[in-house]
Amino acid sequence: MSTKHPIIAVTGSSGAGTSSITRTFQYIFEREGIKAAIAEGDSFHRYDRKGMMAAMAEAARQGNAHFSHFGPEANLFETLEGLFRGYGESGTGRLRRYLHDAEEAAPHGQEPGTFTQWAEIAHGTDLLYYEGLHGALATGNVDIARHADLIIGVVPIINLEWIQKLHRDKSMRGYSTEAVVDTILRRMPDYVNYICPQFSRTHINFQRVPTVDTSNPFIARWIPTADESFVVIRFANPRGIDFPYLLSMIDDSFMSRANVIVVPGGKMELALQLILTPLILKLVDARRRALGAPAARAPAAAP
Repeated sequence: MSTKHPIIAVTGSSGAGTSSITRTFQYIFEREGIKAAIAEGDSFHRYDRKGMMAAMAEAARQGNAHFSHFGPEANLFETLEGLFRGYGESGTGRLRRYLHDAEEAAPHGQEPGTFTQWAEIAHGTDLLYYEGLHGALATGNVDIARHADLIIGVVPIINLEWIQKLHRDKSMRGYSTEAVVDTILRRMPDYVNYICPQFSRTHINFQRVPTVDTSNPFIARWIPTADESFVVIRFANPRGIDFPYLLSMIDDSFMSRANVIVVPGGKMELALQLILTPLILKLVDARRRALGAPAARAPAAAP
């Protein structure tokens, strides 16, 4: 962790909803005039799309039916930890992008499913923001979590996570239900060993819980809406969190434990704004004080 060069990491598995959290962060960054370097978790995969297919086929030939993007064989964990460590020390590092589709790939003159070249982060950013699968990873060889100043976990209950992944992969990527289920099963050991443990290292977890029947996620015709959900927000260290203020600002919210507040799903955006804005400004103000610059203005009112 670094006062001068803070790092925020949002971690969650494929289909968990980390992209929605990122939109909220980007809004806060823009509103508060914060310049963030953006690190995308997919850019730290070891293989591009064609290379991953070939690696999966080779793993299957060798009897490994669980080769996945969740595990160490398919990722550059040491490179990601090196980015976090280096940014914390100097405020810079090397990033690249994974080009998911034709729209992202066209400006680069590349095929979808490929990586851009590595490039240096320009000096002068206020913080590094990471969103991906492994922002709180710690194994015997790497400890990415120890370098981050604020770690947010995005963890819908497992049936909802699967429903979201099924609908996304079928509608946006053209996969069949059978193909998505095969992916879920193939990833399960790495999910248990490398994804789940991260949520014990986060500072805050946002877990969406539907209030409708999701007993069989593989036949669900619709994703439960925000109004059909609650969001369970768990603080690893509740000290300094003004729960009475949050309860007064978020209608129909309640405390389920001393460090857990539950809010209606439709109020998640408001909760994110109220909770994250002061935490982000605290990091940025500490950075500016350490650099001898004026502190940022007081937090703006949430929309």
